[in-house]
Amino acid sequence: MESEPMVSVPIPGRSLIVNRPSTITLQREIDSSAELSPHIALVIPAYRVEDYVAEVIAQIPPSVQTIIAVDDKSPDGTGRLLDDLAHANDRLVIIHHERNAGVGAATKSGYVEAIRRGADIVVKLDGDGQMSPEYVDSLVAPILSGEAEYTKGNRFQDWSYLQTMPVGRKIGNLGLSFLIKLASGYWNVFDPTNGFTAVAVKTLRKMNFARLEDRYLFESSMLVELYRFVVPIKQVPMPAIYRGETSSLSIRKSLVEFPLYLIPAMARRFVNRYIWQDFTAVSVFVIVGLLSILFGVTFGGYHWLRSLVTMQPATAGTVMLSAVPVILGFQLLLQAIVLDIENVPK
Repeated sequence: MESEPMVSVPIPGRSLIVNRPSTITLQREIDSSAELSPHIALVIPAYRVEDYVAEVIAQIPPSVQTIIAVDDKSPDGTGRLLDDLAHANDRLVIIHHERNAGVGAATKSGYVEAIRRGADIVVKLDGDGQMSPEYVDSLVAPILSGEAEYTKGNRFQDWSYLQTMPVGRKIGNLGLSFLIKLASGYWNVFDPTNGFTAVAVKTLRKMNFARLEDRYLFESSMLVELYRFVVPIKQVPMPAIYRGETSSLSIRKSLVEFPLYLIPAMARRFVNRYIWQDFTAVSVFVIVGLLSILFGVTFGGYHWLRSLVTMQPATAGTVMLSAVPVILGFQLLLQAIVLDIENVPK
């Protein structure tokens, strides 16, 4: 039996190999333009998921016409298993990365292949079994009805999930969620790091994939870029499934990498949205608020150091002159956030 043909996919900065499935899939791709139902593709970034990915693929509903699994140079048997599955599943397309590039890079490779195959909607589902494929239709429905162009799963409406989550992780998720909301402008997204998503291809075509992060920051960068095009987002409640997997995301590393990306992203969003595109009350509140805080901290810091040197306490007037601008500036920034929340894309 001859091996199936291999073709290279030209994506800048990556070397990919697509393992094309049987001729049935290729014929369906040719006939897809004649079908009335939308072409739904599903992307699975696969890395160290040898024990779970077969079950995940088996549970994907029939409404999905094309399944694109991306082997991100997994060191276990994930790639070989996917190749074996593709021989028995005419919906399944396999992409092999020649080097490990990250979950974001794998997802982008899948997006490119889905667009090339004429998909109308692309769902992204991790291969570790923590997301139930039965919710694929629920994710796609708001896009089909025109309510949203991008949908995202929300695990935090599942009370059992919150109960089993450690307190430290709850606090970390809340802090990270706030930073992502502040950077992206999507205050209505309560589970921004959830990777179970669906997106309209017309939206993907507008995006610059080079702006999307290749690794764990991918979901955050996706929200940041979607805001540039004022894309409406809808959340879909769904449970989280855990089977004792150990996350490869380092907490210490994320405490450094996430703020380093999100803080500059927040600044860029403010400048683009509230300076160049439209100068509103938010613009005034942020500028005056930051200047007030800067003055109060600088003035107060100077006189505090002076008191240490001269050993003479600052007067009440000096203390008030440094404290009041800080308080006022903080209040203005809070008001700016309130107004920004009202500007969530709808």
